[in-house]
Amino acid sequence: MVKEYEVIWEIFNKCPRNQMRDVFVEEIEIEDPESYVKNKFKGEEVFFEKTVLQDGTVIFDIVTSQIKQRCSFTEI
Repeated sequence: MVKEYEVIWEIFNKCPRNQMRDVFVEEIEIEDPESYVKNKFKGEEVFFEKTVLQDGTVIFDIVTSQIKQRCSFTEI
C-alpha cells in the first residue's frame, strides 16, 4: 500500500571542525521506506541500521563510502 511520507535526508560532514550537515527535505509516495533506501544507494556498498520511533517515524542510519547519512521517514 502506497503511503505519503516526509523524508529528511541528512549527510553528516566528516570534517571534525565543521559540524554542519547537508539536509534535504521532500514529500514522496512510496510503499516501503526500506526499499526506497536500498534503491537510493543501489550499486554502492551500503550499511544501515533501522529504528522505528514510538510516533511511527522510521529512521535509517546509513554509512556508504565512509560517509554517515540519515534518512527519516514520517508518515503524512
